[in-house]
Amino acid sequence: MSVSIGRIEQMLPEFIQNSQYSKVFVLCDNNTKKHVLPLVKTFLSDSVIFTIKAGEEHKHIDTCQLIWAAMTQAELDRKALMINLGGGVIGDMGGFCAATYKRGIDFIQVPTTLLSQVDASVGGKLGIDFNGLKNHIGSFSLPKAVLIDAAFLKTLPATELRSGFAEVVKHCLIKDKLMWDNIKVKELEDLDLEELIKHSVEIKKQIVTADFKEQGERKILNFGHTIGHAVETYFLEIKKNKILHGQAVAAGMIMESYLAMEKGMIDHASFLQIEEYLFSTFGVLKIPAEAYNEIYKLTLQDKKNTANKIKASLLTEIGACTYDVQLSKMEILKALAYYGG
Repeated sequence: MSVSIGRIEQMLPEFIQNSQYSKVFVLCDNNTKKHVLPLVKTFLSDSVIFTIKAGEEHKHIDTCQLIWAAMTQAELDRKALMINLGGGVIGDMGGFCAATYKRGIDFIQVPTTLLSQVDASVGGKLGIDFNGLKNHIGSFSLPKAVLIDAAFLKTLPATELRSGFAEVVKHCLIKDKLMWDNIKVKELEDLDLEELIKHSVEIKKQIVTADFKEQGERKILNFGHTIGHAVETYFLEIKKNKILHGQAVAAGMIMESYLAMEKGMIDHASFLQIEEYLFSTFGVLKIPAEAYNEIYKLTLQDKKNTANKIKASLLTEIGACTYDVQLSKMEILKALAYYGG
C-alpha cells in the first residue's frame, strides 16, 4: 500500500507522468470542487471532472449509479484511472465505484479532510450506506496510491478538523500510550497535524498490512465504532439530524471505555482520564433516553457481529486493545444511560 505525505503539486504530477493511463476521471463533491480542485486543476487539464453532492446522506447506490453513468459516458476503459478528491464519502464511494466498474479500474485517493487523511483513505475499505446502515455494502480493494497533503486542511472549518481528530485519538488509545500522553495535555490548535497524520497512517498501515480482510487485529481499529456508528446512524436516519463522524466516535469511545472498565479490563483512573479528555475536546452529544433502544437495535447490524452476538473492540489498557468482546443488550443500554446521565 503506497501512502505518500507531502505537497500535492509534486506528488500528483509525478504519479500521473509515471503511469500509462488511457484517461483520468476525477470525482469530487460541491465542497472540493470549490475549495480544492482549483489547487490541482493545473495538473488535471486533460481529465474528466465529475461532481456529486457533498455529505454522508448521498453515500448510497443512487449516487453510485450517477457516477457509473458518468464513467460510461466518458468512455473509460479498464486502463483508465479514477482520482477521488475529497473526504471519506468521496474516497469510500469513489473507490467502490472504481473497484466495480468493468470489474475494476485503478484509483487513487487524494484525501482532503483530516478524517480521511488519518483513517478513511488508508486500508482499502470501500463502500456505501444501505437502508440507513453505514458502509453496509462494499468491498476491500487497495488504491494504487494515497496522496496526503496537510495543506488541504486549511480549507476546512474547525468543526471538521475536530471531527477528524477523533480518529487520531483512537489510534493513540489502541496502540500508542506515549503519543496519548503527548496529546492529552495540549489543545488541538497547539498540535502538529502533519506529525499526527504520519503517526496515524503508520499505525493503520501496520495493522492493515498484517490483516487486510479484518479477520483479526484489524478489528481494533473499530474501537469506539460499535456504539459510535449506531449513534451516528440514529441521528442521520431516525432523528434526521446529521452529526459529525468524530462526534459519534468520541461518544462511542467514552461508552466503550466505560464498558471496558465495568468488565475489569481497564482501571477506573484510566477511564476517568479518557472520559475527561474526550468530553473536554469533543463536548457532549445530547442523546435522548427514548433513543437508547433504537441505538441498541442499530448495533445489531455491526459488521463485526457473528451469530447475532454483538462484538466490540475494547481497551485492555491505554495504548492496547483487544477485539471480539461480546456485549449484551443490557451493557449497551447501561453505557448509553451512563453517557447521558
